[in-house]
Amino acid sequence: LEEHWMPFTSNHDFKENPRLMVKAKGVYYTDHHGKQLIDASSGLFCSPAGHGRTEIRDAVYKQLGELDYVQPFQQGYAGSFELARKITKHTPEDLNRVFFTMCGSSAVETAIKTAVAYFKAKGEGHRSHIVGRERGYHGMNIGGISVGGMVANRKTFSNILMPNVHHMRHTHLPEHAFVKGEPETGADLADDLERIAANIGAENIAACIVEPVAGSTGTLVPPKGYLKRLRKICDKHGILLIFDEVITGWGRMGEPFGAQAFGVTPDIMTMAKAITNGVVPLGAVVSREHIYDTLVDAAPKGAIEFFHGYTYSGIPCAVAAGLAMQDIMEKENLFQRSKDMSPYFLDGLFSLKDIEGVIDIRGYGMMGGIDLRTDERPGKAGYACFKELFAAGLSLKATGDCLIIAPPFISEKHHIDEIIEKLRTGITNYMKG
Repeated sequence: LEEHWMPFTSNHDFKENPRLMVKAKGVYYTDHHGKQLIDASSGLFCSPAGHGRTEIRDAVYKQLGELDYVQPFQQGYAGSFELARKITKHTPEDLNRVFFTMCGSSAVETAIKTAVAYFKAKGEGHRSHIVGRERGYHGMNIGGISVGGMVANRKTFSNILMPNVHHMRHTHLPEHAFVKGEPETGADLADDLERIAANIGAENIAACIVEPVAGSTGTLVPPKGYLKRLRKICDKHGILLIFDEVITGWGRMGEPFGAQAFGVTPDIMTMAKAITNGVVPLGAVVSREHIYDTLVDAAPKGAIEFFHGYTYSGIPCAVAAGLAMQDIMEKENLFQRSKDMSPYFLDGLFSLKDIEGVIDIRGYGMMGGIDLRTDERPGKAGYACFKELFAAGLSLKATGDCLIIAPPFISEKHHIDEIIEKLRTGITNYMKG
C-alpha cells in the first residue's frame, strides 16, 4: 500500500488497518472483509442517486465507443451544449452561461478568474480584491484556499496565498447550538462585507464568495436574512456575489440549488460533485448573461475572449455521465424526494443530542453536522469516532471534530433509521472508549 500517497488521510494509521471498499450498490458499500456499510454522506456529498447506477455506466460506455475525446479549445461536440442547456433549466434567473471545468476546485478558480476578467473587460481592472469567509471551503487549489477559511488547509501554504483577499467572520454563534434550520440571530454578520468595503474601498472589490451552507467545515447554516443582506451589500457596491454550490447544489438543500432554497440569486455559481453522481469528475461555473456578454464583446472579432480552460473541460465521458444524471434527477424527482425526506432526517439527527460528548447538532435539507467534544487536540475525537462508526457499519465524512451526514436522496425512511441508529451506536462506543 505504500506507493499510494492518499489525500486528506493519516497514511501511517490507514495502512496499518486499511478500510478498502470493493463494491457499492444503492445506499451501501461493501469493504474488503465483506462487511456492508451504509453510506451516510453520499460518498463525499457527490452520489445522491446512490451507487451502481447502470444508466450512467451505460451512457459512459456508449459515449466512449463513439467519441472518447475531443479537445475543448476551438472544437467541441454536441453533448456539452446539450448538458449546458439542461443545467440552465435549473439555475435561477439569467444564470445561463455554463463554463465546464474538471471538479469543484477548478470551478472555484474559474469563478475567481471570471470575476476579475469581467471587471478588466469593463475597464475596471482596479477591482482585484476578493472577500471570502472564515471556515469557508472552496477546494484545494491556491485560489480556493486563499479565499477559503479553513486554517489547517491554509497555514502550510500561507507564504504563497493570493494577495488582496479578505475574510468575513463565519456565521456560527454560540447561541446557534442545537438549532434546526436557519438561526434567528446573526444576519448582521453580513455587515462584515460593508466593513471591509469601507476599509479598502468598495470600488476595489471584485467579488464576495460564500457557500450558501458551509459544508465541509460542518454544515454551518446561514442565519435568517444573512444571504439576502450579502446580496444587498454587493448590489450597493457593484460587487459580484459568487455562491459555491459544489456541495449544496443539485438538491442537497431540497431545491435545485441553495440559491433557490434561500431565495438569493448570485452572479456566479460553481457546481460539481452530484452533477455526475460522483462517477466521473466534472465541474461547472454558471454566470449571468451580462458577465458572459461583457467578456465576449470586449475581444476583437475572431480572438479568444477568455484565456482559461482545461484539457478535461467538459470531455465526452464526463458529459455523458452528466446527461444521464440529469435524466435520473428528472425521472426520479430527486429534488422533491430530498425535500420530502428532510424533516424526517433532521428529526432523527436531532434525536442524538442526548448522547454524552455531543456538543452541537446543525442541519438543513439533507445535510447535517454533529460536533463532538474536543479531546486533547482538534481532530482527534472526530477521527477516533469516525473509526468507531466504520466498525458499526456506517461510512461518513468527518472534518476535525465534526461528523457530517448527507444521505443519498434515494434513501427510504428505514435507511434514515439505520443511519441514526448506527450513529448512536458508534458515537456511544467512542465515548465509552
